[in-house]
Amino acid sequence: MKAFARLYQSLDQTTSTNAKVAAMQEYFADAAPEDAAWAVYFLSGRRIKRLIGAALLRTWLVEESELPAWLVEDTYASVGDLAETIALLLAPTHDTGDVSSLSDLIEDKLLPLRGAEPAQQRAVVTTWWRTQAYERCYLINKLMTGALRVGVSQILLARALAENADLPRAVILHRLMGEWQPNAAFYNALIAEDDGAASQSRPYPFCLAAPLADAAGINTDCLASIETTLGPVSHWQAEWKWDGIRAQLVRRGGETFLWSRGEELIGERFPEIVAAAEKLDDGTVLDGELLAWKLPYTDEGVLPFAELQRRIGRKTVGKKLLNDVPCLFLAYDLLENNGEDLREYPLHARRTRLQALIGHSQSDDTRHGLQLSRQLEASDWSTLAEHRSDSRARQVEGLMLKRVDSAYGTGRKRGLWWKWKIEPHTVDAVMIYAQAGHGRRSNLFTDYTFAIWDDDVLVSFAKAYSGLDNSEIKKLDKWIRGNTIERFGPVRSVKPEQVFELAFEGINASSRHKSGIAVRFPRISRWRHDLSAKDADTLASVKRLIANSNG
Repeated sequence: MKAFARLYQSLDQTTSTNAKVAAMQEYFADAAPEDAAWAVYFLSGRRIKRLIGAALLRTWLVEESELPAWLVEDTYASVGDLAETIALLLAPTHDTGDVSSLSDLIEDKLLPLRGAEPAQQRAVVTTWWRTQAYERCYLINKLMTGALRVGVSQILLARALAENADLPRAVILHRLMGEWQPNAAFYNALIAEDDGAASQSRPYPFCLAAPLADAAGINTDCLASIETTLGPVSHWQAEWKWDGIRAQLVRRGGETFLWSRGEELIGERFPEIVAAAEKLDDGTVLDGELLAWKLPYTDEGVLPFAELQRRIGRKTVGKKLLNDVPCLFLAYDLLENNGEDLREYPLHARRTRLQALIGHSQSDDTRHGLQLSRQLEASDWSTLAEHRSDSRARQVEGLMLKRVDSAYGTGRKRGLWWKWKIEPHTVDAVMIYAQAGHGRRSNLFTDYTFAIWDDDVLVSFAKAYSGLDNSEIKKLDKWIRGNTIERFGPVRSVKPEQVFELAFEGINASSRHKSGIAVRFPRISRWRHDLSAKDADTLASVKRLIANSNG
């Protein structure tokens, strides 16, 4: 546990990718396989489900600290993180109790807390608080509450493991995909010599596109700038950028596995797609998009993402939901065919084989749950720009541009795939709540809630935590502290005076939100110092965006 705590500190205190990789390599070189497996589990973004509720932990904290409840709550509000507050108030300077290995701590002590009697839970937890020094006390609290976040990407984790094991990084990434148990057997298999055999069910690491707006030297509104940087339009395959769920459809050994990009098996939620895949040959892996779509299949049949969410939230779906929200898998790449890995083939070759495969499996059935994405024909960039301008009416986010000679890489390979998105929706909204951030920003208010006007009442509309630079965050943090109206644990309500322009990709009606509206990927685009609260947008004007988005 001490070694993992040191690793966590090293990762949290640096932004250097090389330093992070070096810290992980050092840890894995000496860690026992059972501890290394749990470290991989957490570093890859997985978490233990919360074992004890925050309210109970706060009650124990007040009683153990022997401080007034108001003072503990005020400290919590100031710190903004319960795990850190506990460690600051109770942890000793040095460890005074048993320090288990990481695997022993989790398997023998942490996990048994689930379902135990509160008195037993309290005895175990408060002993940790009193005997573990700050770093380990903080880390145990994070593990216990399911809130541990580590600042590394899966790519960096795979790089560290691959260099230690002298394996290609792609092999490690492939082995990390899917479901696995964090134990010594898994870790030994993870770093074992590559025998070329892939797990039957596992997908491949996803290839991602970079925003065209981030490309050096490109003005996305200037076609000459695009052509100068990207070259002739004939070098690129253009498709619609759909607002769905990125997924891989794997058919091996007579079974079908549907994986989301978040590495979750979701086939039970989309039985019509699993059924459609039964016509595929064994040894087939497709990359594509899950979409809610009216059948028979036509270009105009896509349904809003909010409809797809109705299927996402269910482990299994009933007959009524299957009828109300039909879905399909729109395939746009072929990664494996007859058991052969095609990822190093050029895109145009993979596309040719994909067209033959999909045509053979569906026999032009427009009610089939497996369809082929359409390529957009264009003789020049201006024609593609005209297609892009039609995006909103088609309920798509813009265009995808892929080099016709590109391999299917791992992660975001700049220059091979681009997403040329349309300009986002924007709304001017008033900040009404603020909450402290996490990690290095746990002492700053960086998570904000915004509202718009419904007649003369401000109605909560969206939350956002990105878009401001460091100087703006510090300035706003100072303003929040001086203009707080009420406190609710770590959340503060503030004077409704500051107006921000929010940008977001999609908007739909939603009965689950107080405003009746749900937005996709909200973020702050600018701080509107030129506007007062009365100048913010209204609920009626924002609802008109829904009608516009739906054509």
